[in-house]
Parts: sequence; C-alpha cells; structure tokens
Amino acid sequence: MRRNQGCNPLDHQLARRQFLAGAAGGAISLGLSGAPAIAEQVKGQHKRILQVYLQGGVSQLESWDPKPGTEFGGPFRAIPTSVPGMHISELLPYTAQRMHLLSLVRSINIKTNDHTQGRLFMEKGRRAGEYPYIGSIASKYLAPTNSELPGYIHISTRGLTDSTSAFLGAQHGQLKFEGVKPPKNLALPNGLNETAAARRIELRQQFNKQFGQGRPKSMTESFDVSFEQAAKLMARKTFFEKQPDGKDLERYGKHDFGRNCLLARALLENDATCVKVTHHGYDSHAENFNFHLEQLGEFDKTFSMLLDDLHERGMLESTLVMVYSEFGRTPQINVRYGRDHWGTAWSIALGGCGIQPGAIIGKTNEKGTAVVEREVDAGHLFHTYLQALGIDSTNDHDIAGRSIPIGDPTAQSIKELLA
Repeated sequence: MRRNQGCNPLDHQLARRQFLAGAAGGAISLGLSGAPAIAEQVKGQHKRILQVYLQGGVSQLESWDPKPGTEFGGPFRAIPTSVPGMHISELLPYTAQRMHLLSLVRSINIKTNDHTQGRLFMEKGRRAGEYPYIGSIASKYLAPTNSELPGYIHISTRGLTDSTSAFLGAQHGQLKFEGVKPPKNLALPNGLNETAAARRIELRQQFNKQFGQGRPKSMTESFDVSFEQAAKLMARKTFFEKQPDGKDLERYGKHDFGRNCLLARALLENDATCVKVTHHGYDSHAENFNFHLEQLGEFDKTFSMLLDDLHERGMLESTLVMVYSEFGRTPQINVRYGRDHWGTAWSIALGGCGIQPGAIIGKTNEKGTAVVEREVDAGHLFHTYLQALGIDSTNDHDIAGRSIPIGDPTAQSIKELLA
C-alpha cells in the first residue's frame, strides 16, 4: 500500500502515493527503555503537552465519529470502547481499549476548508492575526527555567517551517527535529577545545551588547536564542547517541511514526514542555478508505503504546494529550472514492492533564453533515487546552506595555470537559 504525501495540485487528481520508508532513517532514539527512575523524577513536576498532529485532515467518519450503515458512513464498523456507550471506528482497536483515558469532541465547526487557515486556527485559537501557537505559549508559561531542552519541539519528517512564537520572542519558537535524526554539528569544530569555545561565546556576547545599544532587542534576540539552543543540545550530545531499545521498537513499530513517538516520549521524560509529532498523509481526496486503513493502522498501536507509557510512568496526569488535524473530511464521498476537506462537523480526541476522561462533547446528525449539539470551534478548544494546563486563558499575556488577551475574548472553554 502506498502513502498519501499531502495536499498539492496533484492531490486533487487521482492520488499517487509513495511507499513508506519507515524502517529507514536515523538509528537514534532518546528512548529510555524501562525508565522507572525517570517516572519518579517527572511525576508531579511541571505540566507538558503532547500534540499528535494528523496532517491533512483525518476523517472523523473513519475515526472518532463513525456512522456505519448510513448514506455516507463508508465500509467500516463502529466498535465499543472501554467507555460504556462510546463507539469509535474499527480502524482504531488499540485506541478503543484506552478511551477511558481520553475524551472526544464531536462538534467542531471552524467554518473553513482551507489547509493553512484551518491549521493556523487550530494552533492559535484565532482566525487571523499574529498570535502564538499553543506550543509557544506552553514554552513561555510552563517550561522550567533550568530546562536543558527547548520548550517547544516539533518532530516531523517534512512540512512547513512556521513562525510560531509571534510576540512572545524567538526563545519560545518551535524547534523542528527531522524525525529521529540528531541535529547537525553537535560536536565542536576540529581544533576548538572547550576553553576556546567558551571564550568565543563571551566575545559574541560582547559584540551583541555593543550592537544592541540603541537598537531593538529583537535584532539580536533570535541569534542569541539559536546559539543558546545549540549549546544546550551540544551539552546533551551523548543523549542523542543512544540506540533505540529493541523491545520498544517492536511495541511502537519500526516505521517513522513509531520512532518519532519514541523520541517524543523520551523528550517528555527529560523535561521538554511541548512536543508535537506530525503523522503525515491524511489528505485523502481519492481512495479514502484504503488510505485510512493504512494510516490509522500505523497510528493506532503506536499511539496506544505511547499513551500506555505516559500512563504507567505517572506522566499522563501532568501531560495534556491532543490528537487533532486542521479539519476533517466530507461526509459526501466523491467519484474517486475519496473525501474532501471539511471543517463543518468533525472531531478530535484529547486527554490527560486537566481533562475529564471518558467524555463525549457534542453531536453530529445521523449522516454527519452538521453539528446538532454543543457546537465549538478552535477558539473554544484553545481556551480549554490552556485552562486544563492551569493557564488562565482569559488573562492577558505577560508582555510589558502591551495588553494582548491570551485566548480569543469572544470564545470560552468547554467547561464540562475540564476535570
């Protein structure tokens, strides 16, 4: 089976997919196989976010809100979960056994079918304007001051390089890892020892100070942040050289997504504040059912193993878990057996820190064409995420001389979803 590589002009013709090279790529992992000491260390410490982004728009009808036996329901059954009365698609059998750890929002209407607009709305909680992503907000307000890792890390084998921090500053911007490959140039240049490297840093700081006199701080800040992040990663060089545990690879899967989720687990265990893992390929304009059979077959067990590990390590109570897309897929099946972009009535799953487990928020009609109960949008979700983490989203950002609301003042959190 071939893999959908995302939406571009060719995606709106008959889909052509590339084979998944899952077992290829980097051989490193930050995974710590047993990690009981890590579990004790992180338990009760600072709050974190795990974002699992199903890029392209996962079909709600083949995942969280199946409609079997209806006009647009498709060929897959709905199966019971560990929550009485809650059913999800049969394509998610492992996740179904763990739904008592998660909740569903089935009534999202973001009123756009555009990839970029949907993604920005879901990340920023605003339809327009320069506002920070939720990961950047977490980095600013939740990251420990002495953390040896950047506050917001995105693990992705490809995709856009977003400007995520807006007015919060470059130090809270997203740092992208290309899968499990270690960052380049972690070692000092040949012939440069630790003492000389320290002196070089001091000289750079002196030049920055001189250059910055009478100039906006932002002119040097982004460069400073780059150096600081590089120094932190260089100090953890041996951390990146660990080989993945064989048993973990068997559990998670030897494909890219499995390795990326192992990396995410290890980052969270080692005090990363927000880790985003992108699973590409859900833009199924053709052969939607084959695509989702493959895509969710890969997602289901891997995500379930990661969820198990967070739960068993005592980390789930302090880690907000988000499984989301930029929108869903149309109930109407097109002539290529695909589903198109659909922001009108779709679903996400979330759980962990501050979230009432086992809940179902909202409802769509019998055919899945419209929300009929508790309609929400990305602004409501944004408030909910932050309040679950203990951040008062109705306050203003802590920016000197500026009054900027954290969340959209016209939206509110989904109160019944908060623990």
